[in-house]
Amino acid sequence: MAVTEVIRIDPQQDCSKTIHRAVGLLRSGGLVAFPTETVYGVGARADLPEAVARLRQAKNRQDDKPFTVHIGRRSEVDRYVPVLEGAGRRLVEKGWPGPLTLIFSVDDPASAPVMADLDRSVARMMYHQGTIGLRCPDEPTAAQLLTGVEAPVVAASANPAGRPPPRNADEVLAGLDGKVELVIDAGPSRYAKASTVVRVNAQGYDVVRQGVYDDRTVRRLASLNVLLVCTGNTCRSPMATALLRRMIAESLGVNQAELEDRGISVFSAGTFAGPGGRASDQAVEVMRHRNIDISAHRSQPLSTELVNQADHVYVMTGPHRQAVLRMMPSAEARCRVLDEDEDIEDPMGQPVEVYAACACKIESALKERLTEVLA
Repeated sequence: MAVTEVIRIDPQQDCSKTIHRAVGLLRSGGLVAFPTETVYGVGARADLPEAVARLRQAKNRQDDKPFTVHIGRRSEVDRYVPVLEGAGRRLVEKGWPGPLTLIFSVDDPASAPVMADLDRSVARMMYHQGTIGLRCPDEPTAAQLLTGVEAPVVAASANPAGRPPPRNADEVLAGLDGKVELVIDAGPSRYAKASTVVRVNAQGYDVVRQGVYDDRTVRRLASLNVLLVCTGNTCRSPMATALLRRMIAESLGVNQAELEDRGISVFSAGTFAGPGGRASDQAVEVMRHRNIDISAHRSQPLSTELVNQADHVYVMTGPHRQAVLRMMPSAEARCRVLDEDEDIEDPMGQPVEVYAACACKIESALKERLTEVLA
């Protein structure tokens, strides 16, 4: 029986020599067991059929059961999934790196950038029945290893089929000693529990297997939250909120009442708003002419909590953006003036015709932003 090498490391210390050794083994077709934040995994180069065959043998896994591709950086997802949008992109941006395995539909694997320099037969190692499973571990050793290989890596929990996933190096050796070249021992895994597996589809997502993340957490990660900001939160932002909700519903072909079920929330606030104020009479009238009722709207002041939960923050003027960024500088990439060419000025105190013109400007700007919102 072959001897499995075990190298003990401290993830907080320099472990570049161990990473270099592990990278070399994977590149040459070897099998390496490594820590992740969930359980220990065992990986092989996806573009070396003999390495994948050895991985199947070590795992006692059937030939038709796919392995998950593991990546070291979140940005690498675009190499494997040519079209990434909606809930899938939000899950990637909010959930990675982390204990989340995502299954994406890819009808034509040959169109994926990763396949440009690979033999088409390699697609069978990564893509299965028009899908691919991807995982981006939140563990520095795994991230360095996967990035260093500079080739696709497939991996699975480091245990033979039917045994519990290993939470430490000793449990890896109990099932795979002599079947892998190297085990990187970084101590007990953080969660000691498998990743959550989510299948992304055109309608949203389905939780295939609960793991570290429960259904509620997945829903939060997949949700789309849009915050619209004006000054008093009684005219511009309430009108914008109502218009955007209708646009999104029409674009998705659903009723507005279904948006919440799809994890989509559009809300508003004001930089100088008091709580509980009603929408202005003029704003209510203008929206009523568009068959939209905003009479139930109640104002709320802008807060760090509202900004923090928003995927997109659209403000009516440049000063509004400055107010948001003073409150939360980290929101800079998410906060934009709704109409980049011209501030949408406050119609407060003006005739209803001015409100109507303001609503038209808001609607036009929202149409320009809709693709960005739903991306």
